[in-house]
Amino acid sequence: MKPVWWEDNYLYFIDQRRLPLELVIEKTRDYRVVAEAIKELAIRGAPAIGIATAYALALALYQGEDLKEAVTILRNTRPTAVNLFWAIDRMMNLSEKTFEVFLEEAREIEREDEEMNLDIAILGASLIPQNSIVLTHCNAGGLATSGYGTAVGVIRKAWEEGKVVEILVDETRPLLQGARLTAWELQEAGIPYRVITDNTAGFMMELGKVSAVVVGADRIASNGDVANKIGTFSLAVLANRFGIPFIVAAPTSSFDWSIRSGKEIPIEERREEEVLNFREVRIAPIGARAINFAFDITPAELVTAIVCEVGILRPPFFTEVSIL
Repeated sequence: MKPVWWEDNYLYFIDQRRLPLELVIEKTRDYRVVAEAIKELAIRGAPAIGIATAYALALALYQGEDLKEAVTILRNTRPTAVNLFWAIDRMMNLSEKTFEVFLEEAREIEREDEEMNLDIAILGASLIPQNSIVLTHCNAGGLATSGYGTAVGVIRKAWEEGKVVEILVDETRPLLQGARLTAWELQEAGIPYRVITDNTAGFMMELGKVSAVVVGADRIASNGDVANKIGTFSLAVLANRFGIPFIVAAPTSSFDWSIRSGKEIPIEERREEEVLNFREVRIAPIGARAINFAFDITPAELVTAIVCEVGILRPPFFTEVSIL
């Protein structure tokens, strides 16, 4: 199921905050609703954010809104996922700024992402050995893309090829995108999985119960450093300690050639309440404080391979940038 789609001049989206307990589909003709949905994680995942942003700009023109104001509002939703800014730049670079042109370009962005996901899945599956137990973090599946997935797409393709015997899904604190969203997707697809707490991963590796780690990316620097959901860096360190392949799956729209390293990537820090509460239930003492980074940076030297739609990149990354 697609997380975002256009129909009859409405933008529809799944409110991912409500999963897995409820499947709630919203529809809107207001780009501000889309911007708020991105900011509050009703729409999430770097490729899906890019697609939604492109459609939001089409909505702004459809409603006769000020396009520059719409760009400003959308740019200020989430700072780390580069697909958001990539989509804005691509739309605003169009020579003709009409609703029809913007809508067609947004549809093209969605179509391209579908094709890239499938190419990534095929390439990435080739890296997964037979009889694998694969660990993934957060949600880089259909809900985070145009409907198939990057990291989860790789795992799904490898499972279809008979290579994967089980998937371990990190719960992914504090908002449980793994336990809520990745698990929901895999269950809907009939693919075997087990949810583990984030702090179980290292012990599973020590027990020999992890064959590969496959994650997505919200932004990749020009040196190969990867920004992804908080906790990814810890997994990469653990995988390196136990000699386990650590694979990043992402489309080229997630590459940011304007920055030299992960140190230049802005890291979103979200509200403390997301850590101190869950679904409006308090889990920490009143008066407690929290730190809530949404992402971390995994250094390129900890990454075994980056799989994008044009090929498999290995260290040292981007010495042959011509393929991109």
